[in-house]
Amino acid sequence: MFPWYSAQQPILWWAPDPRMVLFPDEFKCSRSLAKTLRNGGYVTELDLAFGETIRACAAPRISGADTWLNLQMIASYEALHALGFGHSVETYRSGRLVGGLYGLQLGQVFFGESMFSRQRDASKVALARLVEECRGRGVKVIDCQVASNHLASLGARELSRSDFGSLLRAYAHRTPSGSWAAAPA
Repeated sequence: MFPWYSAQQPILWWAPDPRMVLFPDEFKCSRSLAKTLRNGGYVTELDLAFGETIRACAAPRISGADTWLNLQMIASYEALHALGFGHSVETYRSGRLVGGLYGLQLGQVFFGESMFSRQRDASKVALARLVEECRGRGVKVIDCQVASNHLASLGARELSRSDFGSLLRAYAHRTPSGSWAAAPA
C-alpha cells in the first residue's frame, strides 16, 4: 500500500488493482533516451541528496499546488533513509540537482514513490540509473504503483493484485540495504 492525496481528504492508503511494475531486465531505453544518457551532460548520484530530492518531489506541480508529501511524511521517509531503507537517485547538470526519484527498498523490491524533473529527460535519466542499480543489486521488481502510458513506454506493465502479492511474498523482506552511495553496483 502507498499513500495518495486528494484535496479535502486525509492522506489515504492505496493498493490498486492492477499494479504497474517494471522488471529491471524489461526496461526499454529509447534511442532518444540513450542519446541523452550519452550526450546530455547529466551526472547521476545515489543517496547523496535524499532530503533535497524528496522536497523537490513535494514541490507543487503544474497540475495543482496540493501534495501528499507534507512535513510529517517527509520526516518519515528521511527516517527510513537513515535506517537504510530509503534511497534516492539524483540527476545533476553543471552541479545543480535537476531531476531525481526516491523510494524504498525492501529485499529485492524497490518501491518507487515519486520523481521530479526540472530539465528535459532528467527524471528518465534517474530512472535509467535506478534500473542499472537494481540490476547490480539483485532487485527483481520496481513498483511503479499506478499505470501510465509513459511508464508503459519504458517497459513497465500491469500485474493483478494477486500476482503483485505473490511477487512481494517471494522478494520483499525487511532487511535494510544500507546506503547505495557506499557501494555502487
